[in-house]
Amino acid sequence: MPIPVAVVGVGAFGRNHARVYHELAQEGEPVRLIGVVDTKLERAEQVAREFHCRAFGSIEQLISTHSEVQAISLAVPTLDHLPLGRILLDAGIDLLIEKPLARSLGEADELIAQVKNSGRIAQAGHLERFNPAVRATLPLLTRPMFFEVHRLSVFTPRSLDIDVVLDLMIHDLDTVLSFVNSPVKEVRAAGLPILSNRVDIANARIEFASGCIANFTASRVSTERVRKLRFFQPQQYVSLDYGRQDVLVFSVGTDRDGGVPSVNPEIKVFKPLISPEEPLRAEIRSFLNSVRTRAKPLIPLEDGRRALELALEALKEIDTHAGKLNLPT
Repeated sequence: MPIPVAVVGVGAFGRNHARVYHELAQEGEPVRLIGVVDTKLERAEQVAREFHCRAFGSIEQLISTHSEVQAISLAVPTLDHLPLGRILLDAGIDLLIEKPLARSLGEADELIAQVKNSGRIAQAGHLERFNPAVRATLPLLTRPMFFEVHRLSVFTPRSLDIDVVLDLMIHDLDTVLSFVNSPVKEVRAAGLPILSNRVDIANARIEFASGCIANFTASRVSTERVRKLRFFQPQQYVSLDYGRQDVLVFSVGTDRDGGVPSVNPEIKVFKPLISPEEPLRAEIRSFLNSVRTRAKPLIPLEDGRRALELALEALKEIDTHAGKLNLPT
């Protein structure tokens, strides 16, 4: 039987959730988009017309009309994750919760506790983990020791309720945490508000217990769009481009099959085989599989909490640095 689903919050990104559910249903996947919810009913109606479902102005209207809804993408502002999440979990609905998971660790812990008590499936929406380039990099990991990560975007009026660390950098914090798999030892960070009253550009330096160092730069006031992650590990340099879904590996002193010599004959270069796929599509397909099989999601809420904790620590350091410079925060 098709899984009855809905999307709560159909702004710029929530609309994409609705689109993917609709496309999957058209392609024969066992899923049915029942409705979309938004406090701006006109916006919900527009998305509903586009993807042939019903529009609702509240989750109470959705649930009372369609009690059969089994799974929901929650793509509302972060401050609404906990209150709406409580209602939906109490109603017996499985959730895909967009990042960041919550405004605070306390709220994240409440969500995690409620998921455990309800027995529902809940997945954190860190979609870059489903990027084919990230997935292709996982088998390459040996002992990563240094990361340089850049995520730059042009300014848009969306997501100005949160700082750039929680808006953009958190994607890369989550990815690197999954790659390094070591406790965080130290966080240093600095950032500035540029075009909003929140931090719009930030840099963070993270040291892990393993000795690995990771430098992160995130900006939503750039003139270009860049999403790249590069790291070094013994005898190897790996360059990952999220946008192009591309990975390039430089290896020294190995006999790796498929590698071709570079300018230096001792350095071989190769590209892992990657099957392109929209990360959001892969994320939603994974979520639906967990709903269907009742298997633990690939990205449980605990992973979302871990990324949130590191992001909040970076923001704390940004505040401290701003205080030293007598800058507004």
